[in-house]
Amino acid sequence: MSNPERTWKTIESGPHTYEEALHPVVRKNYGRWKYHEIPRPGVLKHVAESGDAIYTVRAGTPRQDTVDMVRVMCDIADRYSDGFLRFTVRNNVEFLTPNEENVEPMISELESRGFPVGGTGMCVSSVAHTQGWLHCDIPATDASGVVKSMMDSIYKEFKDMQMPNKVRLSTSCCAINCGGQADIAVVVKHTRPPRINHDHLSQICELPKAVARCPVAAIRPTVIDGQKTLMVDEKKCICCGACFGACPAMEINHPEHSKFAIWVGGKNSNARSKPSTMSLVAHNLPNNPPRWPEVTEVIGRILTAYKEGGRPWERVGEWINRIGWKRFFEETGLTFDDNMIDSYRHARTTFNQSAHVRF
Repeated sequence: MSNPERTWKTIESGPHTYEEALHPVVRKNYGRWKYHEIPRPGVLKHVAESGDAIYTVRAGTPRQDTVDMVRVMCDIADRYSDGFLRFTVRNNVEFLTPNEENVEPMISELESRGFPVGGTGMCVSSVAHTQGWLHCDIPATDASGVVKSMMDSIYKEFKDMQMPNKVRLSTSCCAINCGGQADIAVVVKHTRPPRINHDHLSQICELPKAVARCPVAAIRPTVIDGQKTLMVDEKKCICCGACFGACPAMEINHPEHSKFAIWVGGKNSNARSKPSTMSLVAHNLPNNPPRWPEVTEVIGRILTAYKEGGRPWERVGEWINRIGWKRFFEETGLTFDDNMIDSYRHARTTFNQSAHVRF
């Protein structure tokens, strides 16, 4: 029989607590901050009740980070911020230091390395986007490439604070829209159901997985020429492309039938107004890599109209609600059509439009 006495010790191998990654000044004053301010675009200053102050320098990154790039960032952190840095959900990198004299040299170093400092206050923040061709299994476009094209054209709006309020952008490489709600969102839309290669489907696909992948139960088993295969109920299909990830034989991507759409007015926070979902304002824009000029041009129109007409602290959706949709289309020069009408009033009771916890 084995010895009942325990002679070994459990070694915790799970994730480390987030507190270990906090700068010592942040850890010391956690939850006891007096105020914060923005001394200049890209720089935050937080002052604690104890009198301690810490500066945060925010810089944009390409998101598709290389090992060499991460090493450069770590070297900058070692020199100027006691080795502490963190990435935000919008792929910015932030360096924290209690030493004000380190701020300007750090900014100069980041800018010289190609990392623009900005993204704070009333500006266009970095874009939240999905994986695109590099990682995702169902993309109809490259979300990362669209981000690059857009930010090249609105680079100045990231570095300056000239907008009425923060503008959050997102791009999505498929209609499932992992990018989420945003002030302005670029989403791919397929304009036809998937085309099925029945000769390949039964050989390379697991039929139950493809059936289960459809969010609207539009895919069902069938038999063609004695082979088990699948069919699509086109009346139910919403052309989302989810089935393609489970079964490549259900081809849906096409240069002529996969288009871009622009949505506006999404909001996640409860500040000043309730969270809101987005509304369609432009669609059937060509999916034409590598620069997507039509998409970039529409984004520029919307931002220009919002910058000129928005009141201080108004988000894009709040600005539209104040001026009305008719004037929005006039100000932006976009074309309205009946596909953009949202008449689903029952959503008021079925959607949880507040971030408050409900029991």
